Amino acid sequence: MTPDPPRRVEILMVEDSPSDVLITREAIDQVQLSNNLHVVEDGVEAMAFLRKEQKYAAAPRPDLVLLDWNLPRKNGREVLSEIKSDERLRLIPVVVLTSSKAEVDVLRAYGLHANCYVTKPIGFPGFVEMVKSISHFWFKVATLPATA
Repeated sequence: MTPDPPRRVEILMVEDSPSDVLITREAIDQVQLSNNLHVVEDGVEAMAFLRKEQKYAAAPRPDLVLLDWNLPRKNGREVLSEIKSDERLRLIPVVVLTSSKAEVDVLRAYGLHANCYVTKPIGFPGFVEMVKSISHFWFKVATLPATA
């Protein structure tokens, strides 16, 4: 009996920096993670994607959200708060991925029920290691609920 092929992982990246999106895509390719990376540029678009509104009506439910903390229109704090207060979305793991190392941001993120807070590494090798770590933990070690 042949094992089923691995299920493609759905990742929503909420990031307004094109260079950070590009380096993350390249790191994901380097790690050879079987995924679909969906990218939105601000918090308003993130919530529309997650709620399957307007142009995102056919959007898949993400297995993981990579959320930048400093976003236009609706910042990461607001997005995280909305996700974790929405009964239909709160089980989706949210990794805050940001350049901020400020303790106030770390405390705020965990206070809003972020599943993880990661400071963006400098340079491509650091991004590759970060993506490897995130994908290994969330998709190999952790057991996610079937509804997430």
